[in-house]
Amino acid sequence: MKNKIKKTAYSMISMSLILTPALASAQLATPAGTGLPVSSLMDIISNIMYWLLAVVGIVGVIGFAIAGILYLTSAGDETRIGQAKSAMMYSILGVIVALAGLVALNFAKGMLGAEKGF
Repeated sequence: MKNKIKKTAYSMISMSLILTPALASAQLATPAGTGLPVSSLMDIISNIMYWLLAVVGIVGVIGFAIAGILYLTSAGDETRIGQAKSAMMYSILGVIVALAGLVALNFAKGMLGAEKGF
């Protein structure tokens, strides 16, 4: 129980440290003449989602390559072949989930009128 609390606390702290720059720049309007960009909340969320999609894509490709190497080096061992196949499946599944998040974001943008048409 104590380890779960520690893990939860560490996760919350690390997420707050990761999201702090994004939250700090989540301003809705800037004073005129400062040269700072003006963007909406939807633009900020979109930029974060595109950045996360890029990270997930890179991790997915790396995971897929590692799964391929595991499969090639299994030397006929059924347990290692099973591990490689499951790693490959999880890598593909992760990329599919990330793409589903992107589709959901674009759908929400269209429904909220943030973007005119698809």
